[in-house]
Amino acid sequence: TKAGGSRDRDHLGAGRCRPSKIGASRRPPPARVRVAVRLRPFVDGTVGASDTPCVRGMDSCSLEIANWRNHQETLKYQFDAFYGERSTQQDIYAGSVQPILRHLLEGQNASVLAYGPTGAGKTHTMLGSPEQPGVIPRALMDLLQLTREEGAEGRPWALSVTMSYLEIYQEKVLDLLDSTSGDLVIREDCRGNILIPGLTQKPITSFADFERHFLPASRNRTVGATRLNQRSSRSHAVLLVKVDQRERLAPFRQREGKLYLIDLAGSEDNRRTGNKGLRLKESGAINASLFVLGKVVDALNQGLPRVPYRDSKLTRLLQDSLGGSAHSILIANIAPERHFYLDTVSALNFAARTKEVINRPFTNESLQPHVLGPVKLSQKELLGPPEAKRARGPEEEEIGSLEPMAASASASQKLSPLQKLSSMDPAMLERLLSLDRLLASQGSQGAPLLSTPKRERMVLMKTVEEKDLEIERLKMKQKELEAKVLAQKAEDSKEKENHCPTILRPLLHRTVTVAKPLKKAVVMPLQLIQEQAASPNAEIHILKNKGRKRKLESLDAPEPEEKAEDCWELQISPELLAHGRQKILDLLNEGSARDLRSLQRIGPKKAQLIVGWRELHGPFSQVEDLERVEGITGKQMESFLKANILGLAAGQRCGPS
Repeated sequence: TKAGGSRDRDHLGAGRCRPSKIGASRRPPPARVRVAVRLRPFVDGTVGASDTPCVRGMDSCSLEIANWRNHQETLKYQFDAFYGERSTQQDIYAGSVQPILRHLLEGQNASVLAYGPTGAGKTHTMLGSPEQPGVIPRALMDLLQLTREEGAEGRPWALSVTMSYLEIYQEKVLDLLDSTSGDLVIREDCRGNILIPGLTQKPITSFADFERHFLPASRNRTVGATRLNQRSSRSHAVLLVKVDQRERLAPFRQREGKLYLIDLAGSEDNRRTGNKGLRLKESGAINASLFVLGKVVDALNQGLPRVPYRDSKLTRLLQDSLGGSAHSILIANIAPERHFYLDTVSALNFAARTKEVINRPFTNESLQPHVLGPVKLSQKELLGPPEAKRARGPEEEEIGSLEPMAASASASQKLSPLQKLSSMDPAMLERLLSLDRLLASQGSQGAPLLSTPKRERMVLMKTVEEKDLEIERLKMKQKELEAKVLAQKAEDSKEKENHCPTILRPLLHRTVTVAKPLKKAVVMPLQLIQEQAASPNAEIHILKNKGRKRKLESLDAPEPEEKAEDCWELQISPELLAHGRQKILDLLNEGSARDLRSLQRIGPKKAQLIVGWRELHGPFSQVEDLERVEGITGKQMESFLKANILGLAAGQRCGPS
């Protein structure tokens, strides 16, 4: 932006965004985002005495910076306000922030954003120090004073103030007033207002209340040390102050105004900050959210159909402040040192684009629903002419003594004959009355909705009451019939008891059937069965199935021998068992890790454990010593023996598990 370019663009932008006269009455008036630039002084120890600043202020609204492409030129910028190195905290607050506080009392939203590179003084501008308070303490002090004056006794409005404090750290919304809340979600209501369910709200009536909640919460904010700043902000901090107003007299209106005080984390050049590890991850999240913020500003200026608010938690939260319904102030903080030159140019370009954004603030006002009290009508008004009353019977007079509810004391508003007025919702009755007035104003033909004559209205009410009485009579008749049926059933049961004295009584205890345990069978290899069958002294038992009854049959026995159900496992000779256990023991003492993996239930890890244990403690004396190896329990040992002893006894190798 060269000299004169920014001023011309302001006029073009204002002309482009000016609403037409037709839409001015329907849409809220536009309000451009106001931008103020603050140049901080030199920091001790950063530059030499002979170094000159790269930024120079021209007047209270414009500044110039050296053009790095051409040293013979300077880039000039013009904003709503420029505060030089000698400006104070009071100058910035009184010149830019204090004028927007009055919008909160009108039920409108406002926001103040501190933007700039890291080390440019954003946190100092927003918080300040005990000797030089920043924007946040000054704004809260003045806002509480305004609410006390406007909400005093005798004033038409009653005001209350609440505060919430949160931070956006690595795309997580954290409640600083409640550190145990976790990541919160950002929602949008039906009117387009941004809200955060579950965010803590603290009522405040004085500045002491504000300090009691704010100071401990500020210590919960995430900060870290970098080469440029010992307490660098690693998150975006947002202080939300809500002003609720309630009208003391009719029509009992309600207003709500919100003030967002936002201290953004600074964009960082990791080559100068020296960020590593966690600091580098935090820096990436900060720069990504600020990049999305720039995309949002560009989309608003270009009039794109989609604005990427949802691409970042920060832009989602700032949806009211940029292109929304808030009076927004952007305070761009820049540094004068030459090694901040690129960051300074980037911040000034972002501020120049932001001042073209148009917001449309509106008043958040609603009517407080109030319950209408019932209005008692006299008997004469309820029944109409005297002759109608004389023609009525005693039952009809009882019906006519009902006390309906009226929506208003006005004589022009008639009662609806469509339903009983004693059960009508006041809000629904008010809507019917407004519809009746609308139809009357438009000159509609046909019978009016609510202005039915009294005589016809009473006939309709009488018809409704007769139907209700008929329904009640039918209900009573149904109850009588049900009682007769129950009495008849009781008599029938008594007669059956007299004729059948030996009626079965219900069992006192329920019989519980216990499931039988599952039967087990061990399958032997075919070669082992053949070898043992060929030997003359071997005794092998095989399972056979005959119908529903299983029996154990020996190869040598001529007749099958029945066994109990708990003897379904194979019976192996002690010589074969000892031979199998000895082969397992030899393999444990002499086999390599690969040989051990051939055993069932032994994998690569357990094989390495067995080899290491053997080298450390010596050979195994018995197979049960395997239980002392880490990772092998007694149950695993039992299944290990069952799975391997038959195969090893037959001289076969079992595959790995």
